[in-house]
This record gives sequence, structure tokens and C-alpha cells, in this order.
Amino acid sequence: MNLNDYEMTLLNGRQQPLGEFQNKVVLIVNTASECGFTSQYEGLETLYQTYKEEGLVVLGFPCNQFGHQEPGDSHTIGAFCQKNYGVSFPMFEKIDVNGDNAALLFNDLKSAAPGMLGSKAIKWNFTKFLINPAKGSVKRFSPKTKPKDIELDIKLALKHMKKVQEA
Repeated sequence: MNLNDYEMTLLNGRQQPLGEFQNKVVLIVNTASECGFTSQYEGLETLYQTYKEEGLVVLGFPCNQFGHQEPGDSHTIGAFCQKNYGVSFPMFEKIDVNGDNAALLFNDLKSAAPGMLGSKAIKWNFTKFLINPAKGSVKRFSPKTKPKDIELDIKLALKHMKKVQEA
């Protein structure tokens, strides 16, 4: 996946070219503030703080398509994430991840790493996609997969990225 193909809007309204993350290991997550998995924000922030200096970036994309569990506007979402979980990784405006209005980024992620519903759908909030640009690979993790349980995959991706950058 080439992140240069995407530009998304951050919660503050600023356009963010995802190509700025092209040489990083990227963990993309569709999120929601009122979900049974919302506490995963804590683990995502821990991963980000632990590995950002080595080249990991976590990108959060709020979505209200699953049980209407992200009803707030950008300000409300940002305040919730900061107050409750100290989220410092980039958070984007609310988007659709499934259906006719799904963001192109998520359509491409679903195609690159199909899940149990195939390449057409994401099952629920907190589905995670780990992009390793050095390998050109995308790995998908279910909403039930806790952030700490993908730490080894992140370490391996960072190690591979470092080897490629040193070559």
C-alpha cells in the first residue's frame, strides 16, 4: 500500500497527507468512544509512546457505523480521547469504513488484508491494520485483539524497516 495516495482530515480540520508516514510502520484503527473495546485506546497510546521514536505511528479513525458508538463531533471525540486516555497519536475526523461512502483508505485496507467478512467489510470498531512499508504488507487484526497482543508484529516490522533503511 502506498500511503502517498491518501490525504485525510484530522480532528482539528487540518488536511494530513498520509504520505508523511510512508517511511514508518503504521497502525491504522477504526475507533469509537462508546464501544466495549474503547479501553483499547490505552493500549494503543502505550504502543505509540513505546515505539514512536523507532518509527511507529498509530492513526485513529473514528467511525459511527457500528451500533452508533461514536455519536460525537470532532471536538467531543478529541476531548474524550485526551481526557480519558491521554491520546497523543493522530486522530482523524469521523469516517465510514464500510458501504458506499467508505473512505478509499479503508476500502484499500480491506482489499489488502481481507478479514472474516472478506474484503468488503470491517466487522466492528477497533479493527486494526498494521502497514509495513518495507515489506509492502498489510496485516489485519480483529477488534478483540488487544494492542499488546500485536506488539511482537510491530517489533518485527520496525526491525525490518530499520534493516531496509540501513541498506
